[in-house]
Amino acid sequence: MERSRYRDAIAGFLAAGVALGVAELVAGLTGGTSLIVAVGNVVVDNTPGSLVKAAIDALGSNDKPALLLTITVVALLLGAALGPAAGRRPSIGAAAFAVFGLIGAMAGAAEPFTSTFGAFLTAGLAAAAGFLSLRVLLEAAAPREVAPEPVVMPGRGVAGRRQFLAFGGAAAGAAVASAFVGRRILGPSVDVEAQRSAVVLPPTDLGATLPEGGFDVEGISSLITPNSEFYRIDTAFVVPRVDTSSWRLKVTGMVDEPYELTFDELIAMPLMEEPVTLSCVSNEVGGDLVGNAIWRGVSLPAILERAGVQEGATQIVGRSVDGFTVGFPTDVALDGRAAMVAVAMNGEPLPADHGFPARLIVPGLYGYVSATKWLGEIELTTLDAFDAYWIPRGWAKEAPIKTQARIDKPRNGRTIKAGSSVVAGVAWAGIRSVERVEVRIAPRDNEANGEWREAQLGEALSSSTWRQWLLPWDASPGEYQIEVRATDGDGNVQTADRHEPAPDGATGHHTINVRVS
Repeated sequence: MERSRYRDAIAGFLAAGVALGVAELVAGLTGGTSLIVAVGNVVVDNTPGSLVKAAIDALGSNDKPALLLTITVVALLLGAALGPAAGRRPSIGAAAFAVFGLIGAMAGAAEPFTSTFGAFLTAGLAAAAGFLSLRVLLEAAAPREVAPEPVVMPGRGVAGRRQFLAFGGAAAGAAVASAFVGRRILGPSVDVEAQRSAVVLPPTDLGATLPEGGFDVEGISSLITPNSEFYRIDTAFVVPRVDTSSWRLKVTGMVDEPYELTFDELIAMPLMEEPVTLSCVSNEVGGDLVGNAIWRGVSLPAILERAGVQEGATQIVGRSVDGFTVGFPTDVALDGRAAMVAVAMNGEPLPADHGFPARLIVPGLYGYVSATKWLGEIELTTLDAFDAYWIPRGWAKEAPIKTQARIDKPRNGRTIKAGSSVVAGVAWAGIRSVERVEVRIAPRDNEANGEWREAQLGEALSSSTWRQWLLPWDASPGEYQIEVRATDGDGNVQTADRHEPAPDGATGHHTINVRVS
């Protein structure tokens, strides 16, 4: 009798699920990195920057879950394709799971939080579990002759189907339970929230000197972006959970005296506090990958001064505990801007998603060249000697934030009521502050007819933050195009030339269309 390709495919699918579930379980027991996450990191590390940017544009902060889901689905579908082949030739199943184990082991061994032994142990046990499950399920799926007396003895074909369903259900349950136990119940060994709660920072009076609230306009971005709403773009599939008792900040490279700081030593140093707007280089014109927060930390120049920067050290490299790197000119950190190793954000210790226990903040630079989260090392080197993570992927090595203005209200494509209304939003310009914001409102059928009108500006918290802006508008019925531009503190007017974010940030005026009824 011929084998059922359908049953064999299900057998392969379930066997792959068992392998993935056991991998999660073993990784959870050993404290290692999920093999799915490890493979995801390999995929991202070897994906052209243009494709990574496209994923960020399409999915935003959901790009990582989408990739992990894709890897999982692909692994299961490969298992389904493997089943019929292994049903005909069992050696194919053994070879396929051996390759699965090798790929997983190599990917896991590259993870900073997983030992080589742990990676091979996890991948080996997962591959073995998957192969054994495949053998059992294929055996249960094998065709059987029907007994000659079905009334006396139930048909073995029926029994075979029941047996296959029973084994298949058990395999599916084992896969789900293993993954759940490994990733959910066992969970991470470091309780970051408990560590954050234990951090005691000296009191500060900066909050008392800041303007309250900003413009009272529904829909405009708040003066300070709440931590829970601050954008997150990074390469970490799983947020590193760092134990402050063992964490060290290393200062290395071209310095006279390399040294290390514990977390307690770091926060015992004099702390500075500064409002700074951060922006992702992938932010499109009018995009939301930008936020403004009050950062608190230790002056980066003070940390460098203690080490003694050697002549010729033209680049500062920030290394994350998960291996991610940024790089920016040494002169930038020493030119007077509020560069710091931040330990707090908006009055509380850094959230885990935003870099606990410490991160770099360098005003005026896009995050991909400066804002290392989960900071573990500051290395002094030269601009020629090292290219940080995103540079070989096609992004510019030096990346000052470009002047941008965004319309928050009204939203593009909306219909508003005629009469008294407002156009409002925010504008930012790196460390150059924002001197002026202008808005042009023109009928859609005569876009050249609009005149630039100067908007009201909100308070400037510092030269490195965005400013809210507001323009009253007596709106008449019709369809309109609204355009905004900013002028920075150096007198430079934002360019109207449209350019995509790659390689060093988007340019162009944010323009929307609205209808007044």
